[in-house]
Amino acid sequence: MLIYKILTADQWAELAGTGRFDGAPIDLADGYIHASTAEQVQETAEKHFAGQEGLMLAALEADTYGNDLRWEVSRGGAEFPHIYDRPLLRAEVVWSRPIPVKAGVPQVPLP
Repeated sequence: MLIYKILTADQWAELAGTGRFDGAPIDLADGYIHASTAEQVQETAEKHFAGQEGLMLAALEADTYGNDLRWEVSRGGAEFPHIYDRPLLRAEVVWSRPIPVKAGVPQVPLP
C-alpha cells in the first residue's frame, strides 16, 4: 500500500540533496512524520498547503516502515499513517511528482 507525504520545495530539496528528511516543523513538533493515504491526501493538500507553489508529492511503500508506521486517529476520526523514530530517506520514495496548483488549490496528481 502506498502512503503519501507532501513536501514544500525546500523540503524536497533537502530530501533530494541530503538523502533524508527529518520532518516539517509540524512533524518535529508532533514527534512523527505526517503522511496520508490516497483517500486523504487531497484534503490534506487543501487544508495545509492551499496557495503554495512548488509542492512535491512523494509516494512511499507503507511496508517499508514496519513498526515505525502507526495508524492513528486524526482529522474527522480517520486513521492516518504516522512515521515515528526515523527520517524519510530518498531511497524509500517509490515515485514523486510535482503538485500543480489551480486557483490556489493544490491538485494532487495520483495515478
